[in-house]
Amino acid sequence: MGFIKEFKEFAIKGNLVDLAVAVVMGGAFGKVVSAFIDGMVMPAIGMLSGGTDFNDKKVILKAAVPELKNADGSVVAAVPEVAIKWGSFVTVAIEF
Repeated sequence: MGFIKEFKEFAIKGNLVDLAVAVVMGGAFGKVVSAFIDGMVMPAIGMLSGGTDFNDKKVILKAAVPELKNADGSVVAAVPEVAIKWGSFVTVAIEF
């Protein structure tokens, strides 16, 4: 019962509403920052570094195999690419 009583006191004080407003504003601000970095900063950095797109930069550890066939020629499975996407990491680090 103590938890419910404390939660009611917390909600009545208005802290819950303040927290909800902060979460919504934080989410909106995160989208604004992402759009700014993806649309303005990273193209400028890409142009300064010779026209590279950092989102495409990766180190391929294992190449993808589009399809594997068994002895009778039917498709068994496809193996996806295994890669370290360091360009996306650089973009997110700048965004942070």
